[in-house]
Order: sequence, then C-alpha cells, then structure tokens
Amino acid sequence: MTTTNHIKNETEVNQMFTRVAPHYDRLNNVISLGTQKLWRKKLLNGFEFKPGAKALDICCGTGDLTLALANRLPQGRVTGVDFNSAMLKIAEKKAKGIPNLILINGDAMNLPLDDNSFDIVTIGFGLRNVPDANQALAEIYRVLKPDGQLGILEMSQPTNSLVKVGWKAYFNVFPYLAKLAGGHVKDYQYLKKTSQQFVSADELARMIADAGFKDINYLPLNFGAAAIHFGVKE
Repeated sequence: MTTTNHIKNETEVNQMFTRVAPHYDRLNNVISLGTQKLWRKKLLNGFEFKPGAKALDICCGTGDLTLALANRLPQGRVTGVDFNSAMLKIAEKKAKGIPNLILINGDAMNLPLDDNSFDIVTIGFGLRNVPDANQALAEIYRVLKPDGQLGILEMSQPTNSLVKVGWKAYFNVFPYLAKLAGGHVKDYQYLKKTSQQFVSADELARMIADAGFKDINYLPLNFGAAAIHFGVKE
C-alpha cells in the first residue's frame, strides 16, 4: 500500500460508502460550503471537448461529475466507474434516460476497460480513497489514448500558515456538521482523515509526472484546500 493513502481495509471503506450514499450529495454541499459545483465546472472548463470523444469518470460515486461530462459530450460516450454498488444505484437513477452514459462497477486500480480507449479521464474526490494512488494513475494512463487528457479534482494541503489553521479547525468541526445533516460522525472522521493526510498539490503533480504524463499543471482552490490537476498522456 502506498504511503500517499492512509486508508483502512477496502471492505470497511466500501461499507462506509454504502452508509454514506443516501446522504452523500447533500453532505457534499455542506462540507464544501456549496463550492463543489463550482469546482466541478472549473475542472470541466479545463478540457478540450471534441465531438464524438469518449470520456471516463473514475470513482464516479453518485454521478454528478459523470452527468456533467455527458452534458458536455452530447455526441460522445461517457463511462462512469465506481466500486460501491449503493453509490452506483443513485447514479443510475440520475442517469436514467441519458443515452450516451453507461455506469459500471469496477476498481480504480484494476479498471475493467481496454487500453487506449478514452480521450478524457476524470476522477473527483476519489484518488485519496483508493489504497494505491500510483496504481490508479497507472491505470488511467493505460486506458487513455495517446494525447488523451487527465483531470483530477481532489483535496489538498494549504501552504499559507493562516489558512492552514482555519482549514484544520474546519475539518475538526465538519464531521459534526455532517451528523446534523444525517450522516455518521465516525464515517466523516474517516473522510476528514483522508483529506488531511493526502499529498500536497506539488507532490501530486510529481506523481502524475512519474506515471508518464506531460503538460502537467494545477489550479489551487479555496486557498489550497483543494486543487484541480491536469495532464496529457505522452
């Protein structure tokens, strides 16, 4: 298991997301203070969408980013992959009637997809929750076509000392905000931990480069509390 991800047993993580699934969308708005929709829009604005392109959203969860991709690619094909069945069931309800979108159960570290299949791959708030982020990046590289585009939206580590203090204080509070909105404190303490212990934006950029990508850049969000990374397959 890579040192970039301090997570517990995969089965326990899967069970945790099953518990979280019914409240996931509402609590995401609470936790991000309403900014998650803007963050997704900024991620998608960083891509060049060509007619007929094929896109893949890994760790798609309840499907918000996947659906946004499908809206951007009405003549293309979008695939969403997630390892948790409860999250996928919610995504399936949202995707009903959208002909260019398919959802499959799968592991980000061992994607059930062919090499060189996609023009665009995204992963939103999922990389920190896989046991081996480097293996997930290797899989993304494998399934992307040459010159295919990668976009990652993920929590990060603020560099400003004052922002760090506020960021830490907020993360100590948000599991209890989640409880008020119907979640379980223990589950959101785990999500707090994965957010706080994940790599910095600079380190993630190095990991993306080590996976073989070029033209890597990133956009800090909320003073570095999150970041959007882009890269292109060699």
